[in-house]
Amino acid sequence: MKNFEDKRKKYLKSALLESTALENPIEMFQRWMVDAINDHVVEPNAMILATVDVFGAPEVRTVLLKEIVDGAFVFYTNYGSHKAQQIDSNPSVSLLFLWKESERQIRISGHAKKVSEEKSTDYFQKRPRGSQIGAWVSPQSQEIESREELEVRQSDVEKRFKDVEILDRPDFWGGYQVVPQKVEFWQGRDNRLHDRLLYELQENQDWSIKRLAP
Repeated sequence: MKNFEDKRKKYLKSALLESTALENPIEMFQRWMVDAINDHVVEPNAMILATVDVFGAPEVRTVLLKEIVDGAFVFYTNYGSHKAQQIDSNPSVSLLFLWKESERQIRISGHAKKVSEEKSTDYFQKRPRGSQIGAWVSPQSQEIESREELEVRQSDVEKRFKDVEILDRPDFWGGYQVVPQKVEFWQGRDNRLHDRLLYELQENQDWSIKRLAP
């Protein structure tokens, strides 16, 4: 198998300086999100979510950011999934946005908690009908016998709701909001001397900013 020792990329696109950084990391994130969209980043709202299981072992997967509300990052999932069970037992989580086209990444550490049932229902009923059906179909993270079992469940659910215009939200599906305590912005630079600015939330709810060595 080919090794990757010589697989390198030069990062020359931009710089991250204290003089141009915003005081609030959420506003900074939103500015970078606009840049990511302009850079044609594929799914810029895709974020890697890290949780910890009951044995202290980390697990990661990709979820989609749906909105930012009052400074919290919101995503939706099945409440019976591994990630949801792990959040319920240990709400400390991390998020990672990797925007290769912009030569940037953002790391967020904080605490996750469920959004209101009303908010989950409102979002659920705005989803495409196929996605709503999918939420009812999938016993997420549970073992199933085959793909065919999933397709049979899908057929059954479609028949169940064929005359229903607005689907109810299943009570096992809803949102979480991640309230950040730390936000690190990383900008690739030449010779691996990357820029890293770390925002940390203080007791008075202001944000401190410090530079980290690459």
